[in-house]
Amino acid sequence: MNAVRGRFAARTVRVKAPGKVNVSLDVGPRRADGYHSVASVYLAVSLYEEVAATNTDTGCITVSISPASTLDLDAVDIPLDERNLAYKAAAIMADVSEHSTGVHLEITKRVPVAGGMGGGSADAAATLLACDALWNSGLSRDELAHLAAELGADVPFSLLGGTAVGLGVGDELSPALVKAQTDWVLVVADFGLSTPEVFRTLDRLRTAEGAEIEEPAAVDPRILTALRSGDADALSRVLVNDLQRASIELAPGLRDTLGLGESCGAIAGIVSGSGPTLAFLTHSPAAAAGLAEDLRHHGLDAMAVHGPVHGARIISDTLL
Repeated sequence: MNAVRGRFAARTVRVKAPGKVNVSLDVGPRRADGYHSVASVYLAVSLYEEVAATNTDTGCITVSISPASTLDLDAVDIPLDERNLAYKAAAIMADVSEHSTGVHLEITKRVPVAGGMGGGSADAAATLLACDALWNSGLSRDELAHLAAELGADVPFSLLGGTAVGLGVGDELSPALVKAQTDWVLVVADFGLSTPEVFRTLDRLRTAEGAEIEEPAAVDPRILTALRSGDADALSRVLVNDLQRASIELAPGLRDTLGLGESCGAIAGIVSGSGPTLAFLTHSPAAAAGLAEDLRHHGLDAMAVHGPVHGARIISDTLL
């Protein structure tokens, strides 16, 4: 065990946290504060971000991206300063922890950047849990969830995992007891979409139509029934994403990819969150694996995943 400058032992806590698919996403009108109320069912899926938090004696927060990342890091712009959501999570934890130190965060990126799957939120959730353990802060999951809500609507869910109903701006979470597995294929785009721009586009489309949009108060109960029974056919009939048409307006090629996925055997396809990642529902793990292979033969970046999975979890805690 090596001491860092003779003051304390270097220690690394590694945490993984899942990305998510919005199985449903109802979006209300733009509010006076600029946000939109939503009613959504979140499903945590088996595509994980990892954060390794190592204490340092610098007093600073630093961030790097692991070369083990599966994303094309040359194709994405990931800030490594205070704009990074993991950095912000570490800063919040430092403020509430009595024994905080400097910390280096090494992030292994697997969830698409600006892909509508909450990858940055997963990084933040993983960082909260890692720093809590690293600094022996002793916060409860509820206390961590309160801090997570300060960082963004998707962060509390990545901390929680499983399946949940999200109301408000998505941060009012109610866990949904779902044990049955559903199998999906994710198709990752080689570009990102700005979530605020997708919402602005939806507002513009609705204004042009003169549509009267009501505030969403609840999710369709048929969605939870289908998830709880693992009935993929029933689920396919109630998938909905109000942001999908705005995403397609900004990236028309998504429509063709949705059609291709369904022609290759998917039961249904949907834009995940604000996109541009697409999620295709299948009947089984074997069907998902086969569909992913078919779509890769068409030149698409496709992977089979399943859900629900656990939220952020410590996977190692090592003295260096």
